[in-house]
Amino acid sequence: MGKSTLFNRLVRRQLAVIEDTPGTTRDRNYAEVEWAGRQFTIVDTGGIEAVPEGEIARAVREQALVAMQEANAIAFCIDVETGATAEDHEVANLLRRSGKPIVVVATKSDNAARREASADAYRLGFEDVLPVSALHGTGTGDLLDWCAEHAGSTEESSTADRPRIAIVGRPNVGKSSLLNALVGAERSIVSAEPGTTRDAIDTVHLHRDREIVLIDTAGIRRRGRIEVGVEKYSVLRAIRAVDRADVVLLVVDASEGVTNQDTHLGGYVCDAGRACVIVANKWDLHRAGSESSGEFDAALAEAFKFMAWAPFVHVSALTHSRVGRALDLALAAWDERRRRIPTAELNRVVQAAVEAHAPPSQRGHRLKILFCTQAEIEPPTFVLFTNRADLVPEGYERYLENRLRAAFGFSGTPVRLRFRNRVADQREEA
Repeated sequence: MGKSTLFNRLVRRQLAVIEDTPGTTRDRNYAEVEWAGRQFTIVDTGGIEAVPEGEIARAVREQALVAMQEANAIAFCIDVETGATAEDHEVANLLRRSGKPIVVVATKSDNAARREASADAYRLGFEDVLPVSALHGTGTGDLLDWCAEHAGSTEESSTADRPRIAIVGRPNVGKSSLLNALVGAERSIVSAEPGTTRDAIDTVHLHRDREIVLIDTAGIRRRGRIEVGVEKYSVLRAIRAVDRADVVLLVVDASEGVTNQDTHLGGYVCDAGRACVIVANKWDLHRAGSESSGEFDAALAEAFKFMAWAPFVHVSALTHSRVGRALDLALAAWDERRRRIPTAELNRVVQAAVEAHAPPSQRGHRLKILFCTQAEIEPPTFVLFTNRADLVPEGYERYLENRLRAAFGFSGTPVRLRFRNRVADQREEA
């Protein structure tokens, strides 16, 4: 009936997956909205079936009921084309027992005739009925006015200053189970069916007195194996979740070992400049195998040698073993990602590195490293001024990065080096 389309219209972003298929939305999808001087959170849920059939349908219903319990007010969406159905009346009875303010939203009220037909919704027994068109935006201002009026307290702080940690991995590696283990609640639907999670979902969580935002995502497959429709959009949401995260928990299946797709995801995290912790989940199943812990770690380090700066941890979402350690490492990586090094200390380390191992000469020209400064954080980015930036070989760049890491740490975060010509010295060298 277009709940997710309406959700995207209200939050002015394409957050929820939209597909012309019933049951597309499964988990709770949260977004903050500012309207009429108020800040509040809107939650998109899956459709509530009066008699759910199957594990997924029952879990979707439970997620919607949890959202209802958490909310200050409820927007009950019905389809104006079909009118109030028998199932709508059953859901209305369920919502009425919550005792919370309820507005009936007659969706798809795209023209005058449909807006007039929305009066049929009063048969559900609620005082407030709003005809709304998510397609054209008609009536959405009235709905936001109602939401702002019933949103409750606005004292809760924004998520903007909290570390954002995205849980990313191939399908069926246990990402949602890990999220539930981390927060100690059935926050996301967990199923053995790959592809259960579709939207990128934000959960605010308190870990060791620090507020963080956990982002659960859909599993990312190789591009050639992504199906059109819902799965395609879910993968796009997961990639966007990485882009808006500070730290990524890259989940691999310890019972299967590292795959090419795992390392492909690691490469994307590196390219995006995000901090990362590699989480080997299902460690309880790995112990039943013949491979030792040391052999597994060696294979993991070899597979991810291009991001040797990323720490890894063995966990079991099923038994909750060491899941807190994953967040400890993620928060440490977040801190390192935001570190700024004083220029004097930075140049002391760089000059010592150059004296210990001088840059190689190329084409009869000797490379000089003249000065270094930190230009940015998130990730830490350093600009090194040289006489000939085009003469810096890749191996020497890695050497300098390793010396910076040895001196200052930066565990869990990529470090970027940028080489620039210093014009005066370039003229002098010529």
